[in-house]
Amino acid sequence: MSSTRTTPALDSTSKAIIEQLQRDGRRSYAEIGKAVGLSEAAVRQRVQKLTDAGVMQIVAVTDPMRLGFSRQAMLGIRVSGDTRVVADRLAEMSEISYVVLSAGSYDILAEVVCEDDDGLIELLNDQIRGIEGVASTESFVYLQLTKQKYDWGTR
Repeated sequence: MSSTRTTPALDSTSKAIIEQLQRDGRRSYAEIGKAVGLSEAAVRQRVQKLTDAGVMQIVAVTDPMRLGFSRQAMLGIRVSGDTRVVADRLAEMSEISYVVLSAGSYDILAEVVCEDDDGLIELLNDQIRGIEGVASTESFVYLQLTKQKYDWGTR
């Protein structure tokens, strides 16, 4: 999700729709409509506009471990040159689920999901470290996922 997209102004009704979907992404548009005071068709139209604009995505969040991906890590990446170019290259890789430009010790943070340690080593050595501009990487291997939430609301 990029901040460069044109983001529609969110009124209280659109925010309420988002909050309803954050609580349960499988709720029907009719149920959401009753909760926010719109028709099913109006909710469908607003949800489509919000997804088209990149304000939200509706996805199934899975547990990678239960799907055979036993190695997850956050990578701290230092870059020499244009961080945006490196970030775009990282974003193309299927093993990488999250890429953010950051300020501080690392120029980029990237979350990776691999089948095993060999997959992580291959990703680092064969793909990431080969990108022009990648100066160094540091891996923060996940030992246990204690909390993962996506319902922070719209404030």
